[in-house]
Amino acid sequence: MMKIKKILLASALVLSTCGVMAQTQVIAHRGYWKTDGSAQNSIAALLKADSIGCYGSEFDVWLTADDKLVVNHDPVFKLKSMERSTAANLTSLKLDNGESLPTLEQYLKAALKTKTRLILELKELSSPERETKAVEKIVAMVKKLGLNDRMEYITFSLHATKEFIRLTPAGTPVFYLDGKLPPKELKEMGCAGPDYHLNVFRKHPEWIKECHDLGMKVNVWTVNKEKDMKWLIEKKVDFITTNEPVLLNEIMKE
Repeated sequence: MMKIKKILLASALVLSTCGVMAQTQVIAHRGYWKTDGSAQNSIAALLKADSIGCYGSEFDVWLTADDKLVVNHDPVFKLKSMERSTAANLTSLKLDNGESLPTLEQYLKAALKTKTRLILELKELSSPERETKAVEKIVAMVKKLGLNDRMEYITFSLHATKEFIRLTPAGTPVFYLDGKLPPKELKEMGCAGPDYHLNVFRKHPEWIKECHDLGMKVNVWTVNKEKDMKWLIEKKVDFITTNEPVLLNEIMKE
């Protein structure tokens, strides 16, 4: 009997330790770009996020005028519209570190050399039809490259959220960014959880526990101040998306 109790105690300790280790993971916002040789949404930023051990690296995706997928945050970059320009025109532009603006295929092929999870944000597009087309193309490309098990999807578009849930393999994490829907509605929709701005959870801190009670994860963006990071860690959020991944890694080690 004593031996059984020791085994149970040891098992409980292992589970407890794993829970602590798994709590609050670091996601680099647009990659780790606040360092030499990097730039927002660059391949270098992805590789550098991986090199410092981030759980995930977030990046932004647009559908171009000729229905290609490119990686960039703003709807207009160097006077070129993401949706109204061709991929050839956009990829001729240079990022701040000298890289060419990457296609999604180039970005994902570079990701094959990394271990970090890929947090893909599809930007809100000009129509639901274009969003559906973008989701279909993304899902097909990810499958072709064998990256299904490393992908997570986020978007401000409710339509695109539902399309990712519908078209990705069962169990693929899909998070909604807009901040308006309570946990119960996200659960009913099939979301893995909310990926809401810090201010949303400041206003509704109870949503964190509600999400966990419903079996969902909680991601928070974009958190760059130490006091906010510590508050969210205390609240046991699952992920913090930040422009300061090194700072957050240091806090997590305290």
